[in-house]
Amino acid sequence: MNSILSNIIITVNDKLYVKNPETSPLGKKIIEHSILMIDQIGFESFTFKKLGECIGSNESSIYRYFESKHKLMLYLSSWYWGWIEYRLVFATNNLSIPLEKLKKAITIVTEKIEDDSSTAHINEGILNRIIISEFTKTILTKEVDEENKEGVFLVYKSVINRITDMIVAVNPDYKFAKSLASSIVEGALHQHFLKNHLKTITNCNETISPTDFYIDLVQRITK
Repeated sequence: MNSILSNIIITVNDKLYVKNPETSPLGKKIIEHSILMIDQIGFESFTFKKLGECIGSNESSIYRYFESKHKLMLYLSSWYWGWIEYRLVFATNNLSIPLEKLKKAITIVTEKIEDDSSTAHINEGILNRIIISEFTKTILTKEVDEENKEGVFLVYKSVINRITDMIVAVNPDYKFAKSLASSIVEGALHQHFLKNHLKTITNCNETISPTDFYIDLVQRITK
């Protein structure tokens, strides 16, 4: 799959950036090191000034790519869900049995992510950790309705809608396919967070993964 993905450019809504970071070495450096820094110090402590000091660039040069750290975080999350969607499509395209197709899709969106070597400046494993910890901060804002109108969350919703269609294919009579699909996608992030930080309130651990939980759940409620 890596060889296929290496020939694909993940498209991100152009309203999220001033200048596309994928078009220059500095832009790619901003993306690469912002991921590393947010993972290390957290989104609240992350600033463009600190990033500029890290990459040896003026803070103003970063603003030429992103108008705020919120827009940068939206860019990172949009790129992540675009990457997830490509993986989901390729992994399920040739599967004809509806339940097996759904189980594969659930695996893609709930499993622990490893770095994809085909994208040199983006470590997907680290980005996954950021999404687990920080993704809700991109949605739970006063600007969410306006950003939704601008199409900022289209790729995230596309991932959920693909899984919704797969649930319907397994059981057309199930009434809550959209709610189940969105619960799987966002709930998996929460279960990973609990597994890593609040272990006493989840059954997920080193031997039971969020993937195990959601596949078991879907098989039980879509019969």
